[in-house]
Amino acid sequence: MCPVTKKVPLGEDRRAAIADAAIHLVATRGLRGLTHRAVDTEAGLPPGSTSYYLRTRAALLTACVNRMLDRDLTAGTAPPAVNPDLAELLVGMILNLVRERPDDLIARYELSLEASRQPELRDAIIQGGRRLRERLAELLAALGIPDAEVVAWPVAAMMDGLLYDRVAGAGSTLSPEAYEHAVRSTLSALLAGLRHA
Repeated sequence: MCPVTKKVPLGEDRRAAIADAAIHLVATRGLRGLTHRAVDTEAGLPPGSTSYYLRTRAALLTACVNRMLDRDLTAGTAPPAVNPDLAELLVGMILNLVRERPDDLIARYELSLEASRQPELRDAIIQGGRRLRERLAELLAALGIPDAEVVAWPVAAMMDGLLYDRVAGAGSTLSPEAYEHAVRSTLSALLAGLRHA
């Protein structure tokens, strides 16, 4: 019986595999554990593959940010229901990140801190944040919330705070049910207030 060999991704699939492996390494080992060689090993790629696609450490870090942004934007493009409930949509986005993408959350905060020392990485994070807030503003405006572009920024910052607290704060001690209840009640109250502002 022949052993099963792992299919090595090529092209854009390989770039995605490299970014995914890098995100996992940042989440599990921190930035010190992120090397081109470690990414090759984690992704199951031949030595030198990561260096071929992303020559510098800055390029590797930026690839992580862009990969997470792509996932965030994809997650936020689910077709709306006939009568969309924005609070439930936003709650679902937060809970999906917590449940399905814990590596992304940890890596996001590691990379955000690193960005304070690396202008190129900081630019990628700022640009990504702008795109996410623009998408959020579109959702808010569709539901008739006044000044959607202005309020999208604090709403996004509050959502970020709920996520960060779950990863690294007192929110990590809550049961999944208690955390979900807190997120849902907080966002519902916030959006109700914005509708009547």
